[in-house]
Amino acid sequence: MLTFVGLGLYNADDISEKGLACIRNADHIFLDIYTSRLMGASYQDLERCYGKPLHLLGRENVEQDPDELLLKAETDRVVFLCAGDPMVSTTHADLRMRAAARGITTSIIHAASISSAVCGLSGLQNYRFGKSCSIPFPQKNWFPTTSIDVIALNLSMRVHTLVYLDIQDDRYMTIHEAIALLEGMAAGKKVSISLYIGIARAGSDDPVVRAGTAGALKQVDFGPPLHILIVPAELHDMERSYLEMFAGL
Repeated sequence: MLTFVGLGLYNADDISEKGLACIRNADHIFLDIYTSRLMGASYQDLERCYGKPLHLLGRENVEQDPDELLLKAETDRVVFLCAGDPMVSTTHADLRMRAAARGITTSIIHAASISSAVCGLSGLQNYRFGKSCSIPFPQKNWFPTTSIDVIALNLSMRVHTLVYLDIQDDRYMTIHEAIALLEGMAAGKKVSISLYIGIARAGSDDPVVRAGTAGALKQVDFGPPLHILIVPAELHDMERSYLEMFAGL
């Protein structure tokens, strides 16, 4: 049995009672530290909270070689923990399909996700979001520009873009870094981005939400991670009023 349990947005308090009950009954608990992180709780904090050890999973363990997890799930009760909601990540959907193909029973316990939280924090209407994208840290001789192509397409269709920012070990891309990278890509492809919305620490007691031009957001101290970015299309009157009231537009 393999159960995917979402941890919510920020700390150990965000998990549901149903998720906690599942953890207490589990034989093995795995924690994905690749796709996202709870910035308000370390894995040691979670171990103390659950009273059980956690097996940490990096990118290779989640995407390429999840055999240890799947072998245990064939005979035991295994829980796969991740920040946010489990099935927002296509990586987790792939893992569930792999498990099902091996005859393993699977289930999902949902939790709050950044993909829905950004709507409440920014005031942007959820049905006006198009395809999301992500910005990776540039590597030597490798820097994909798919994100600016997605943004340009969404802008042409008058829909908003949610932009996920890269996580590498203990390095977290900031809103400032992401905007600088996007501005460079936009200049190269002659795409105009007139407005950004930066959100930091969604789900915490002190989230920061600011809207403005690239130059304006450069002056904002967003504080510690996690950060996420939105490139909005043309705003509805209510969206603009909400951003004026809550995001300093």
